Amino acid sequence: MLLAYKQAIIFTLNFSNSGVFMVTVNPTKSLANNEQWRNQSMSVPSPDFNRPLKHLTNLDEWRRMGEANIFPPGSRVELINGEILDMVPIGFNHSGHINRLVKLLTKIIPDDVIPSVQNPLQLGDLSEPEPDFMLLKPHEDFYTSRHPIAEDVLLLIEVADSSLRFDQNEKLRLYAQHGVPEYWLLNLNDLCLEVYRKPNGEAYAEKSTLHAGDSVTLSQLPKISIQVAVIL
Repeated sequence: MLLAYKQAIIFTLNFSNSGVFMVTVNPTKSLANNEQWRNQSMSVPSPDFNRPLKHLTNLDEWRRMGEANIFPPGSRVELINGEILDMVPIGFNHSGHINRLVKLLTKIIPDDVIPSVQNPLQLGDLSEPEPDFMLLKPHEDFYTSRHPIAEDVLLLIEVADSSLRFDQNEKLRLYAQHGVPEYWLLNLNDLCLEVYRKPNGEAYAEKSTLHAGDSVTLSQLPKISIQVAVIL
């Protein structure tokens, strides 16, 4: 039940040494339950007036920007959780490993599986990353009428050197959250393959770190097994 009453309340704002507002509440009359409040204070965060606010965007705005040629030709940007991020430039080692992955995997996948190289993947309404390589479920028009979504992905691979921390954290959480079933991170800094499976919330329940001498079998295509050494 709501109790209706009229009451004048005075709020006093005081800055403390810790950088927060101290809000003092001084009612001029007793509350409806007759409890007396006198000089009760609560702390609330002090706003940071020097920090610019972010303008988050969604896929509709993002695609309209592309149609309007907002970004200069050759720009490499991704939409991640509503933020437009510049992608790290691709170096020789990075691009060479992508070429190796493409050549190897396109030879051994079934005819109806679709390889995708640095193409968009739609994840919800706020993200459209461009993974280095994906294997996608069959689609009659080869995804010419829409971008693939997480449910279409059989395997997603990112190749990482300077982008390693981002791919191990933000990208991993994004792919897990949307249910990408298998995420490979080809870690060029540590010369290993990180394999993530069984998405669970914003993480993966299974992680394996493989090196030259190990082999890996695709969870969604169990007839395919490769030697890690050939992609390192």
